[in-house]
Amino acid sequence: MSAILALALMQAATFAAPPAATPTACIGGLCDAARLRPFFDRLAAARRGGRPVRILQIGDSHTAGDQVTGTWRTLLQARYGSGGRGVMPPGRPYNGYLTRGITARQSDGWTIGGIFGAAWRGGTGAPVGLSGYSLSTGTAGATMALRADPVQLFDRFTVCAMRGPGAGTIAMTVGSVSVTWPLADDRTGPDCRSLDSVGVTADAGISVIAGPVTLTSWSTERRAAGGVTLSNLGTVGAQFMHVDRVDDAVATREIAEYAPDLIVVAFGTNEAFWPAFSAATYDATLRAGLRRIRRLAPGVPILMLGAPDSATRTVELQSNRSGVSPSCAGDPSPRPLATRPGEVVQPLPPRPAGSLWRPTAALSVVQSIQRARAQELGLAYWDWSARMGGRCTADDWSKRTPPLMRGDHVHFTTPGAAIIATRLQQDIDAAIAASGSERR
Repeated sequence: MSAILALALMQAATFAAPPAATPTACIGGLCDAARLRPFFDRLAAARRGGRPVRILQIGDSHTAGDQVTGTWRTLLQARYGSGGRGVMPPGRPYNGYLTRGITARQSDGWTIGGIFGAAWRGGTGAPVGLSGYSLSTGTAGATMALRADPVQLFDRFTVCAMRGPGAGTIAMTVGSVSVTWPLADDRTGPDCRSLDSVGVTADAGISVIAGPVTLTSWSTERRAAGGVTLSNLGTVGAQFMHVDRVDDAVATREIAEYAPDLIVVAFGTNEAFWPAFSAATYDATLRAGLRRIRRLAPGVPILMLGAPDSATRTVELQSNRSGVSPSCAGDPSPRPLATRPGEVVQPLPPRPAGSLWRPTAALSVVQSIQRARAQELGLAYWDWSARMGGRCTADDWSKRTPPLMRGDHVHFTTPGAAIIATRLQQDIDAAIAASGSERR
């Protein structure tokens, strides 16, 4: 464990959303945790072997950067064991793509499609699945490969791709085992194939024998060792509405293949910074999108992470049709919620005047809608902002030594992300203890 991570773990209105009813129960920042009971029961069995417990998180740059999810994965796997790295976009879908625990590489010649930004093809490109990306090529000899760090060794390699008339052929390799997979089919549609190695390995990949080929995701897993996988499927800059661009058929096939035990939904920051934000539109989009996830993954528990605290100096985002975001000056500096029964958390002195940073006017509206919809639709909800310390925490965190947020007051540093992951896991631990799942 790095010194930075160790230090971080030690520091461990024009529209009103319909008010949420009082949650059944909140433990720390985790509300309605009883809705996660099937996931808690699966975690309790994780040390006994069998297939891994699979967590699949979809979100924006907080998810894509694998800072918070990376520490959360480390905490879970230290306790329950490593089940492998989980589901990822195939290859390297964008410049600066980073993953913890595994390294991806690819040859030239791949075309990238995605749900947002330059990768979005306006619906004319290849279908996109859970990863938010698809990579296509017609070049024979094109390759992709993965190499895992020792903690993420695996013995099962899964690839999801598009079949159809005229589709090409790939060779899959995991360790010393290889197989040829022809993708040509009378009907067009998604499919997935798994290949098992002889013993654990660090290496897997694909090569194109003949094109065209489109891949939508791949994964690595230890198939019978128990443990946990945590898949971070994030798209930089995306809002929840962009998940609507994920193809139903591809997502359905991938969910059937990857069989998640928990889906985590982590959006809201980009919505709060969107100049054209409409609370009514967001509310309708969130409700419809969450119902769609329920339809695509019936019976899978869902945890929504409320949007974290953030800040801006842009006046037009501080006061607009969403309302007015009051100055942070003079408010008591926030302290995190207590993490242990009986813990007393003392407030800090009021903030001095002069800071131009404050949350966007839309942020509190986004958070209110998220909480209301989570309760209405039967999701558990984690109050990320409250577990940071509440409104205006972002400005404080950016000034800590070491800083816990970057200078943009939106993204977390490594120590700040580690604190967030630790507090999330603390609340999950407390909820598991209250549920009695660990005693089963």
